[in-house]
Amino acid sequence: MTSAPVGLSREQMAARAARDIADGSYVNLGIGMPEMIAQFIPEGCEVILHTENGLLGMGPSPDDGYGDPELINAGKRQVTALPGASYFHHADSFAMIRGGHLNLCVLGALEVAANGDLANWSTGGDSIPAVGGAMDLVSGVKAVYVMTSHCTRDGTPKLVESCTYPLTGVGVVDRIYTDLAVVDIGPDGFEVVDLTAGVSFDEVAALTAGPIRDARSTEVER
Repeated sequence: MTSAPVGLSREQMAARAARDIADGSYVNLGIGMPEMIAQFIPEGCEVILHTENGLLGMGPSPDDGYGDPELINAGKRQVTALPGASYFHHADSFAMIRGGHLNLCVLGALEVAANGDLANWSTGGDSIPAVGGAMDLVSGVKAVYVMTSHCTRDGTPKLVESCTYPLTGVGVVDRIYTDLAVVDIGPDGFEVVDLTAGVSFDEVAALTAGPIRDARSTEVER
């Protein structure tokens, strides 16, 4: 395996993704790393966060010892409620998703394929043993972003030619935020649109198991 260059921390990845969320967006943040985005919404940018268990207007996690154990997100993490927040039935929450009322969701991933297929659940190992609301989200929201490490802990690429895990959705991913790069899904595969400081395109390409090109230029690399 090619050794990975030093990339962004989880906090830096969350901050990078948060910068791209448009003012006024209604957004659902998936369990795991994407939850951290709530801590990094830029000042002056209004982003209305939605969670499947029935809260619109979710704020960041509280400081230790200051949370309400009954005020949680879908990942069972304690959160806050911003002024004007509303609570509703679980079924109403999914009606918002299925009705196309959310602008964006940001999900974690086990694998993303070059055509935008997403696999983010598994019944094996220590993974979350169910797909949860992810299938509804990827089919109901207007855009799907993924936030994940570029490779697994053993160096196996997560950006692949085709997924080997069960699919959450087919051709649903628009953009991927990893510790090494920001990658869009283009007509011919992965397109690098931004690189982490100190990381080269060649390093990213070596750690990607699918067609990839540098979208900052016209040169195609595979």
